[in-house]
Amino acid sequence: MEYKGQTAIASPPANTVPSTAYSYSPSNTSSLSPHAAQCSPSFPSPPSKSSPPPSLPPSPPTPPQIVLSPCAACKILRRRCVEKCVLAPYFPPTDPLKFTIAHRVFGASNIIKLLQDLPETQRADAVSSMVYEANARIRDPVYGSAGAICHLQKQLSELQAQLARAQAELVNMQCQQHNLLALLCMEVSQTQECSLQQEPSYTDTSCFLDDNSLGSTWETLWA
Repeated sequence: MEYKGQTAIASPPANTVPSTAYSYSPSNTSSLSPHAAQCSPSFPSPPSKSSPPPSLPPSPPTPPQIVLSPCAACKILRRRCVEKCVLAPYFPPTDPLKFTIAHRVFGASNIIKLLQDLPETQRADAVSSMVYEANARIRDPVYGSAGAICHLQKQLSELQAQLARAQAELVNMQCQQHNLLALLCMEVSQTQECSLQQEPSYTDTSCFLDDNSLGSTWETLWA
């Protein structure tokens, strides 16, 4: 509007907030005026101190990761060790020399074929025999385990001969002991007989009369 030659621009009315003072209470919102209730901010009710906060369920423990190492046979052959490997129970990864010696003499295919043909109760003994024979063949390429067997048989025969000689000497000493005991018994009996023969013989003269009694008998007869 114009006032004394000057143009006055009317300012827009300001948004006035009612001056009514009120206190916020979550449980007393009905006592506010409708305009104050619309302008008042809504706050969430604080949790009560008596109820504990909900606890999250414990997470299940994670199982330890098991690292499967291939057996010594598959590691040397550079192949994948499957779950049911025939060689794994008898050639552990901690003893690679065991399979190296057996593989050097017999070969991996022959070892696998031999183990597959045998029952599980005899496979451990078969592996031990193959490793022993391979060691003997490496030490003695000509005779192998047969040379070791012959050497052991020779030692056994020598020990049996020594045992037989010792038993014969023992029997001989027992016979000599019995003979000595018999001779000692004979000597003791002979000495006892000689001592009995050398003892003096005593005659009993009590039956004979003395001189006085003899004279009296003769006098009666002459009278």
